[in-house]
Amino acid sequence: MAGMKVELWRRNVTLESPVAAANERHAVRSRLYLGVEFDGETGYGEVSPQPAALNGDPAVSDVLDELGAVVLPQLRQIIDREGSLPSWSRVARLAGPRAASNPAVSLVEMALLDREMRVAETSVEELWPPLYDTPLQSTVSLIELDPWLIDQGATRLRVKVRPGAVESSMLQRLASVHLPVLLDFNCSASSDAEVIELVGAVRPHAEIEGVEQPFAPGNVIDHARLGEQLDVAISLDEGIRSPRDIDQVVRYRAASIVCVKPARVGGLANARTIIMRAKEAGLRPYVGGFFESPYARCVHSALARSLVDEPSDLAIVGIEESAYGSEVEYRHHSFGAVPATRMLETSHLVTTVESTRI
Repeated sequence: MAGMKVELWRRNVTLESPVAAANERHAVRSRLYLGVEFDGETGYGEVSPQPAALNGDPAVSDVLDELGAVVLPQLRQIIDREGSLPSWSRVARLAGPRAASNPAVSLVEMALLDREMRVAETSVEELWPPLYDTPLQSTVSLIELDPWLIDQGATRLRVKVRPGAVESSMLQRLASVHLPVLLDFNCSASSDAEVIELVGAVRPHAEIEGVEQPFAPGNVIDHARLGEQLDVAISLDEGIRSPRDIDQVVRYRAASIVCVKPARVGGLANARTIIMRAKEAGLRPYVGGFFESPYARCVHSALARSLVDEPSDLAIVGIEESAYGSEVEYRHHSFGAVPATRMLETSHLVTTVESTRI
């Protein structure tokens, strides 16, 4: 007799270097880990939702509700009906219309892919051969005077901004870095003039590569109009959730750079589809993140190295908590890493789901 056991953990971590954005401050994150055991082999997934719902992204509580009420029961039903786990490539189809559905499905998909590779004793490099030495992007803020943690080897800064005046000391700080920047508005602008004014204020102090998501998700018209008035690129982040969004960007010429976050778009399979569609359309996609642990960053790095040469959010996120030691244990197979046993043991076990077959 064999069966499935699913365990869901939650760990709250404090970032070593908080980052103030236009409408929130990234200081504490909840990392959700999912372990899916079947026939004696376990795979792991991870997502790190925001504390509160914002700009179309769900709160961590919403993702937990979606997992408990919808996604994990669906997974159990499939196993009870078919007698086996679904392939990781099928999981994206479980996503529903709710904002929390994509990160919840993404968590399950990563765990099933990890398990499949472990069973096959293969590595992600065999599945997705690395074609690029994808550079790093670091994130800092011009909004609050927090310490800046710029990753060694970073080739671009995403700089959190909001409309209005920027203190001269912050601009001088930016000038000392000597890296091109994306000015990330996180949907906080209400007019073209606000964006143009801020670009003008920053320009004497840094090379501006682009402005990211000044307006609301889905608002391709205003982004296209703004792009006609600027001599820097428009980048979309919160506005990229599906392949259809890429089609809209291309149709309206709304951006030339797009940030693809696997958890936001419903997982790794969807992320690959969106990235490839963006590249075929002549856009510059990069892989973004939500302050994940080294485990999910390892997964995202494999995704990025197989597809993009645009600076991406792949660096290890420093946290203050270290009593449990390392967050990951490194392995030869699968993604090359796994959430550390001690770390999971000291995390909050949210739920356990079991399904037995004969």
